[in-house]
Amino acid sequence: MAETGVFERKESRPPPIRQTGAWEWAREHLFGTVTNTILTLLGLYLIYLLIPPIVQWAILDANISGSSRAVCEANPDGACWTFIKVRFTQLMFGLYFGANPEQVWRPTLAFIVFAALIAWLTLPPTPYKPQVALFTLIGFPIFTYAVVQGEWLGLPAANVEEWGGFLLTLTLASVGIVMALPIGILLALGRRSQLPIIRAISVIYIEFWRGTPLITILFMASVMLPLFFPSEVDFNKVVRAMVGITLFQSAYTAEAIRGGLSAIPRGQYEAADALGLGYWQKMIFIILPQALRISIPGIVNTFIALFKDTSLVSIIGLLDLLNMAQTASRSIEWKGYDFEAYVFAALIFFICTYGMSRYSQYIERKLDRETQR
Repeated sequence: MAETGVFERKESRPPPIRQTGAWEWAREHLFGTVTNTILTLLGLYLIYLLIPPIVQWAILDANISGSSRAVCEANPDGACWTFIKVRFTQLMFGLYFGANPEQVWRPTLAFIVFAALIAWLTLPPTPYKPQVALFTLIGFPIFTYAVVQGEWLGLPAANVEEWGGFLLTLTLASVGIVMALPIGILLALGRRSQLPIIRAISVIYIEFWRGTPLITILFMASVMLPLFFPSEVDFNKVVRAMVGITLFQSAYTAEAIRGGLSAIPRGQYEAADALGLGYWQKMIFIILPQALRISIPGIVNTFIALFKDTSLVSIIGLLDLLNMAQTASRSIEWKGYDFEAYVFAALIFFICTYGMSRYSQYIERKLDRETQR
């Protein structure tokens, strides 16, 4: 006969003590091991060596008053932000608006409208997003050209080749990004097509433009593009740069999207076929939304690279933000303040690229939450 046990109730043990807070986080992540402790102390020492002199130069001893270099020469230990203040219009909008400051309201209005459209598209609760997105893609470039160039509205004409600074950088990057995305989607689909001719054309296009440096493409677009059109058709340098950048960027965008298409499980294609969907219905409603979601990091990476590569347009004589900063710092009035010019340009580039990166991460998290519901 089996023995029967007697159940004896035991008192519950208290839950483990969980410590939270900044000190606990620092102890776990910064001083958890000997290696982490050494690296943390080394990092703190480097910060101690670098940060105080930078703050002293850039803020505490900086020169911002006045409008001539005499102010900066009187206090050479600090940064000469007076130079940036005096040449701010030229750095942001180029030579024409630098020489005609009363016309600055035109690119400023374009920037304000662009910022409003981006805010409308990025903030979740705003309505009519498809209509606003369509206006941003089609109507806004026409509005910007009409206002900034001015001739269509009876304003003093600002030649496109005289655009420069941040205005030119943003224009080239925006056009390249907007135009390259649909072309890249078609090329990615073409490279995975079952039709040999379509696949061969897509492969040749992508590999050719990926194998050619952007600086070479810009030079070819500036010199050779007019040869393919009648003599009475004349593209200015900015349009030629836009064409070259779009051709180059579309190849990289296509490869990023092709990676997303390759990651789609075969069952998604078979499920779409089982529903009786045609090729374009299957791609538009089933495959591409998933592929684009997967490809967001790669696509944004190429967009950020393009935004920085706009500085290469100096090879065809255009002055983007970086080259305009160099030109301004080497003028007779402000010669010798190159470092301040580079710091200002780097700050603008960092703000724009960091904003693009953070927004792409927000979109990824948002789409992940929606797909996990």
